[in-house]
This record gives sequence, C-alpha cells and structure tokens, in this order.
Amino acid sequence: MIHLICGSTGAGKTTYATKLRQQLGALHLSIDDWMVTLFAPDRPAQPNWPWIEERVLRCERQILATALELARVGVPSILDLGLQRLDQRRRIAEQTLAAGIAVRLHFLDVDVTERWRRVEQRNAQQGETFRVNVTRPMFDFIETIWQPPTDDEMSVLDGVRVAA
Repeated sequence: MIHLICGSTGAGKTTYATKLRQQLGALHLSIDDWMVTLFAPDRPAQPNWPWIEERVLRCERQILATALELARVGVPSILDLGLQRLDQRRRIAEQTLAAGIAVRLHFLDVDVTERWRRVEQRNAQQGETFRVNVTRPMFDFIETIWQPPTDDEMSVLDGVRVAA
C-alpha cells in the first residue's frame, strides 16, 4: 500500500509520517528532503514559483516511481509530498491504483491559526522537522493553492482524517 499524507503548511505531515512509518514498517519519502538536498544550493535568491514547481514535479515523479517499485516487492511507502491540490492527489492516486497498488489518503486537518503557530515555532527551534524557513508570505501563498480533500475524495481514497 502507498499512504498519501496531505495537509497544508504546518499541519504536522512530517511528524505524522514519521509515526506512521514506525507503526507500519514503511519507507517515508519526503518532498522536503529531496528538494533541500537536490535543489536548495541552486535556488534563486527570490522565491520563484515556476522554478520551484518544475523541481517539485521532477521529485514527485521519481518518488512515486520508487514507491511503486517498493510496493511491488511488498514494502509500503508513505508519500509526504504536501499534496496541496486535488489534481496532484488525483494524479498520484490514479497512477498508484493503475499499477494495482492500494492507496490510502491521510488528511491532517488543522486550523490555519494553529498551523501558523507551529510554523513560527519550527522556524525558531529548527529542530528535527525543520528543512527551510517558511516566511509569512510563503505560508500565505500556499494557503491560496491549498485544497482540502472533499468527502468524496476521502471515500474513494480510503481516507483517514487526522485532527493533529
């Protein structure tokens, strides 16, 4: 099975995925780890969404290919890709299901005020889940593209709603 973790910035996706990994013996594949490792040294001085999105899509394709291969040999994966938009979740789920692999969507449903508080705390502490400093303009931009899963989507993808 491939587990998809979704929630907006500060929802606790990485923390949740880490706990789920321990419970399931699954591989946790995080877009943040890939983006920081592969592209952070080359990022433009000013945030540039087209530049970021192109690289996110590259990482997403490779992460999904890795997860599909693991599933074929019986290893579950947890995809911590943000999955901010319905089209992104649908694309990943369709490819997974087309490969004959079960998928489950985990939706971390956390209030925007609490998420921003967590982001500020993570920025200040720079602990285990810190990958990049998220500014308020970055946070606000992501809020404009965030699409929570619908009840239908949750049903189709065997969804689990987590109030984290």
